[in-house]
Amino acid sequence: MDLTIAVSGLHGAGTTTVATALAEAFDLRYLSAGMIFRQLAEERGVTLAEFSKIAEENPKIDQEIDNRTQREAELGNVVIDAYIAGWVARRQADLALYLHAPLEVRALRIANRESRNYEEILEETQIREESESSRFREFYGIDVTDTRLFDLVLNTDNFNAVATISICTAVVKAYLASSGATPE
Repeated sequence: MDLTIAVSGLHGAGTTTVATALAEAFDLRYLSAGMIFRQLAEERGVTLAEFSKIAEENPKIDQEIDNRTQREAELGNVVIDAYIAGWVARRQADLALYLHAPLEVRALRIANRESRNYEEILEETQIREESESSRFREFYGIDVTDTRLFDLVLNTDNFNAVATISICTAVVKAYLASSGATPE
């Protein structure tokens, strides 16, 4: 089975949870563009919001991440977890999933996950997402609010993690069945 899945979505919407579960369920490699971004910020000793501002002035940061994402998509047998995975890897992706939830819900999830202050996370997430939206529009012509290219758009506020994973797994299985492939 050769399968490439792009999992896109807003920070805290559950993309990592879903992408890692799909990678495990279908024995695929896992790539996280967000992890690469966080590592680059940490290497520079700055917060994600600060690094987002740096990236606004330096398109090479996003290009480096997106080039790696594109190369991994071309290799296949991968689940790509990235805010713009669906756009960057669309030609190679067999399926593109988009997860979202209200900002306040996502900020609370992130704050709980990272054991940090909710208000701080809320502000940081807003700044980061505004920065990314602007950069992706400027650098690539991507409108991150236009989700028409996705095979599934799911509001994860309506479901817990187990249900969200179950829905996304069912979509992958349905895709495989309709394409004549079977999950291994």
